[in-house]
Amino acid sequence: MTTKDFFIKWLAYTLALLPLWFLQELLLSRYPLMGVKPMLLPLCTVAVATLEGAPGGAGFGLGVGLLFDASSAGAPGVSILLMALLGLGTGLLAQYVLRQDLIGCFLCSILALAALDILRVGSRLLLRTAPLEAMLSVAGREILWSLCFVPLVYLIFRWVFHRVPKATVL
Repeated sequence: MTTKDFFIKWLAYTLALLPLWFLQELLLSRYPLMGVKPMLLPLCTVAVATLEGAPGGAGFGLGVGLLFDASSAGAPGVSILLMALLGLGTGLLAQYVLRQDLIGCFLCSILALAALDILRVGSRLLLRTAPLEAMLSVAGREILWSLCFVPLVYLIFRWVFHRVPKATVL
């Protein structure tokens, strides 16, 4: 794969990410369902990791983490590390254990969202900011609402995947 092909490929993925980010930040965040907002950026990382494998997933996760970190409050750098690890882990899981299709993406999305919410609930438990039952209720609703968007996110990135240059095996 030439440098130009590499640039075009990741530019296409980035351009596919932007409308989903705008959807999450500008539309869905204003109209929460069941009191929660869906998390689309982790789903984007999972979808690309499912299609591209671990190295591509980790790199894309790094970029998504930068975007997530820049657009939300929280500890700086944590989102970058979490999204990169999420991309790496789901890429490995989809590449070697599951299939690299919608079902694999859906299963990886469940695991990824659950892992993120476990970290979030665990950190808030340590800080004693809310009772466990309330946090688990919110986390469950957030995961369910986010999972509704997996087919849309996967289909967008699969469309890009089939139209971008692939690595050449020599």
